[in-house]
Amino acid sequence: QVQLVESGGGLVQAGGSLRLSCTASEQLFSTYAMGWFRQTLGKEREFVAAIKLISGTTYYSRYYSDSVKGRFTISGDNDKNTVYLQMNGLKPEDTAVYYCAATMLRTIVKITIDDEYDYWGQGTQVTVSS
Repeated sequence: QVQLVESGGGLVQAGGSLRLSCTASEQLFSTYAMGWFRQTLGKEREFVAAIKLISGTTYYSRYYSDSVKGRFTISGDNDKNTVYLQMNGLKPEDTAVYYCAATMLRTIVKITIDDEYDYWGQGTQVTVSS
């Protein structure tokens, strides 16, 4: 069972940047698709971004919600068992707890749906002040 640990959250002013990291207990991209989700109090968990290795290649497919497209970038380092979320142009509405998640490549159907993911990190708080 893969274990995930997020880091990199914090307090930043609107327009600023943060980079979140999610480090896994085992090698990631040959086995798992990885996603970032976020949640605020009283709201459902929301898809942010996801990444998966294209079968038979060394290239990745990346997916973004409309609310972060053009501002956030998801990437991975397989040697470090880590997936990153670079967040630029942060807005107060980006304030949330951000969660990293993993799901088996062979079973994933809809990469943007949180119910598809089997393993979750503990979350890291991101607060954007106006």
